[in-house]
Amino acid sequence: MDSRSGAPTVGFDLDLTLLDTRPGIKAAFEAFSVDVGVPIDADLVVTRLGPPLAQELAHWFPQERVPEMVVRYREFYGRYAIEPTVPMPGARDAIQAVSEAGGRTIVVTAKNAPHAKLHLTHLGMEPDALAGDLWAEGKAEALRAHGAKVYVGDHVGDVRGARTAGAFSVAVATGPCAPEELRAAGADVVLTDLTDFRAWWQGYLAGYRG
Repeated sequence: MDSRSGAPTVGFDLDLTLLDTRPGIKAAFEAFSVDVGVPIDADLVVTRLGPPLAQELAHWFPQERVPEMVVRYREFYGRYAIEPTVPMPGARDAIQAVSEAGGRTIVVTAKNAPHAKLHLTHLGMEPDALAGDLWAEGKAEALRAHGAKVYVGDHVGDVRGARTAGAFSVAVATGPCAPEELRAAGADVVLTDLTDFRAWWQGYLAGYRG
């Protein structure tokens, strides 16, 4: 929490919360599929973003080959996935809204930290901190470490992470999970997308007591 303003630290998920990584991930999976000689439905892959890469690769490879394939796929990610990725609607403004109030922002994602940082640097988005390779309840580790009081994500795994950390769960219906799924998982509020964040945030701050 920022001691000067009393504004809380806010965590954000990356894929389909802050960034639309679908075009780049599709391109990376298509190139990877050709290289390894294994048919992969990249259109299907991008409908279920959120969980760790190893979980997705387990749909296409025997479990014993998954660690090797994680390494192989990541060789393609930097080449194919960074350039096509764009911010989700309202993403820049959401980060700015937190900063304007004196709060800190942390990106907590299942994506590996180097690729997450590449994305953010490429797009000129600068959270105060970044934690990668964390999924669902595991995200609570970073949220607690940075004192995040709010966590924003698009997946039921993000809701679970927020609840495990004791943070307020803000869900955005921009990923694979429908609003009713997010509510059922325990989201405190469900927004259509991040263009609704600033108005919600201002209301939240009005009642925030630290």
